[in-house]
Amino acid sequence: MRYKYQLIILGSKVSIIDDVIELFSKKLEDLKLPDSSVKIINSGNFEAEYLGNQPAFVFYFGDVVGNFKDLDITQRLLNEGTMILPIYFNNDSFSKEIPCILENQNGIQYKKIEEDRIVNIALESFELLNNTRKIFISYKRNESTSVAIQLFEALEAHNFDVFLDTHSIGKAEAFQEELWHKMTDCDVILLLNTPNFLNSHWCKEEFAEAGAKQIGIVQLVWPNHNVKMDDTSHISFPKQLIKENFIADLFDDRDKSKLKDDIVEEIIKEVESVRARNLAARQDNLITEFRNIADRIGKKITLQPERFLTEDLSNGERRIYIPTIGIPQSTSCQSAEIRNELLNYGNISIRLIYDDIRIREKWINHLDWLNKNLNVDIKTLKKQEFESWLSKN
Repeated sequence: MRYKYQLIILGSKVSIIDDVIELFSKKLEDLKLPDSSVKIINSGNFEAEYLGNQPAFVFYFGDVVGNFKDLDITQRLLNEGTMILPIYFNNDSFSKEIPCILENQNGIQYKKIEEDRIVNIALESFELLNNTRKIFISYKRNESTSVAIQLFEALEAHNFDVFLDTHSIGKAEAFQEELWHKMTDCDVILLLNTPNFLNSHWCKEEFAEAGAKQIGIVQLVWPNHNVKMDDTSHISFPKQLIKENFIADLFDDRDKSKLKDDIVEEIIKEVESVRARNLAARQDNLITEFRNIADRIGKKITLQPERFLTEDLSNGERRIYIPTIGIPQSTSCQSAEIRNELLNYGNISIRLIYDDIRIREKWINHLDWLNKNLNVDIKTLKKQEFESWLSKN
């Protein structure tokens, strides 16, 4: 690969470092990126390995007795604007365990259950995961409203951007259009699979839509419901609940049932852990569709190790196609330009390819307007126009 992500480990040499690096490697595998795409750097090899013009992220591990390490390197990286995540260990001990030069950085307390979140923060910084963690809760109102609201509040408290139909759609919005739009843009669907969930027309539609768009589903299967392993979705993670997972064993009251705190924590961890796998699966689907169409009309498109596509034109120019999951944003265009600068490809054109099905028309119109008015050659290209655009260009 022509550039590498630099994961820098500084601070105390605590035993959990190996676990965090191992989990980071596992997430790269889920994202189908080679280990060689990332360079692990510590204070011992920093001067030899670190490159200031390559993307970098720092885990700074605090010290419970305040014996701070690697302050010179940390200060240098702060001055360069590198993102640094301070990690401390005991309740309300940030200021005791983290050096004062990092007092303005937002830190996180280490807990085993937070390992996925810690690793995902680094992946988000590298733009390998969406930096807004979007979750869509699908449920049947007359069977699981109280649990849906409980999970909405718990996920929001963990900084997820959660969609729940009764809480997330503004007044006068087109309800069903907005619901499909939000589903298209989410990372994971949390599905409360109660006995009559699939008897509902709209729940069944949501379930089918998720399968068609390859969106990962974490299914919570109610104690009074048996379900076969789902084969309608590309990725599905069923979790069979038992009555003991509910407060006072009450699982069948739509307004009063509540999950116990420990099971809520398990669910949040599961949602966090499937995001990378889900993203890779949806990218695969988009890349495959684009390449199949290109092959059919005689275009030679190459998949690069960084999981974007390139096309070399007869006039010596190069195009880059970047698969974009969800709704492309202006930040997607900016990160594409930064990536091109890192790759040093020179004068090229960039197309962010995306699946436009179910995205609201007002957003499609906005993206089309940007295509016409941006002064840089970075445009969006929607799935329904892959064939016509490739045929003409």
